[in-house]
Amino acid sequence: MANHKGSEGTVKVGSNAVAEIRSFSLEENADTLEDTSIGDSARTYLSSLTSWSGTVDVFWDETDATGQGALTIGAEVTLNLYPEGDSAADTYYTGSAIVTSRSVSSSFDGMVEASIGVHGNGALTETTV
Repeated sequence: MANHKGSEGTVKVGSNAVAEIRSFSLEENADTLEDTSIGDSARTYLSSLTSWSGTVDVFWDETDATGQGALTIGAEVTLNLYPEGDSAADTYYTGSAIVTSRSVSSSFDGMVEASIGVHGNGALTETTV
């Protein structure tokens, strides 16, 4: 069984790496449809539509035009999430995503950070580099 450090990961918008990544998350969901009928002794369901969403947390870098700068509210981008890095044979997730939120925070004793929320537009694909 292989284990990986979070520091191996990266995020790309298309082929452009996003700068100053702190963390990212990915969530996949599947809807269910109830197909229970009279006479059944327990509820039963069928799998239906799938969806996905995620967040990318970064140290804010206004000079990263093709990474952070491409993740503007309402933008539709090809998002590539690499949990174990982007070397040969590494697994990653890719899909079209719409940027749905962006928050920037700053404190006197910390770094300026941004959190970017995305919602998948279509299927998410798991593949290898």
